[in-house]
Amino acid sequence: MINNRLLAVASYINHEKLADIGSDHAYLPIYAIEQRKVKRAVAGEVVQGPYMAAVENVKKYNLDNKIDVRLGNGLDVIEQNEVDCITICGMGGPLISEILHNGQDKLTNFPTLILQSNIHTEAVRNKLIALGYMIKDEVIMKERKHVYEIIVAERNDTGITYNDIELKFGPVLLTKKDEVFYEKWLREYHHLKTVYDVIKSEEKHVEKAAEILNDINILQEVLNIEHS
Repeated sequence: MINNRLLAVASYINHEKLADIGSDHAYLPIYAIEQRKVKRAVAGEVVQGPYMAAVENVKKYNLDNKIDVRLGNGLDVIEQNEVDCITICGMGGPLISEILHNGQDKLTNFPTLILQSNIHTEAVRNKLIALGYMIKDEVIMKERKHVYEIIVAERNDTGITYNDIELKFGPVLLTKKDEVFYEKWLREYHHLKTVYDVIKSEEKHVEKAAEILNDINILQEVLNIEHS
């Protein structure tokens, strides 16, 4: 029922009450309840079809008394201080950031955030820092040719700060630099090199070429590639 990506997210859940935003078929809350990772859960879904599928799934597993399936946008489906863990999975980084920004009044108790981004995870990290969170752990993984990043965030009570490189690549992922990390960023590096070679001599693209060259240089440093 639950794929490796969501299993990785679930491995960080050990709380009283979970809210899974964009829950789709409610697979993650069902798994979390069955594995006794949480006592109660909210499955939030903004689209009618997946909402009805989640309702049916929760009934199928006889968990109506432990999982509330709610139709609504983002964190609108929960009340202040109602949950101590929030998961948002299967979305792009900018959309996750928007959900957190629009629902920041629901984050005043600093629930643990477990966020799984498909693309542009840097946007998520920037938003977390703005909201007073710190990054506790990160995972980068590949499933069916797609690369995903998972961020676990908690209240920043240490005063830790992050530089631009850490926000782009992930402070924890930079310490690991595993095979998937290299695969993802080497692909980006070769893509940027190709684009740069095409536009570098065109006057109308001078500024863009300079931007891309800067990104290439950063990637060379991060990936320990000799400058050419």
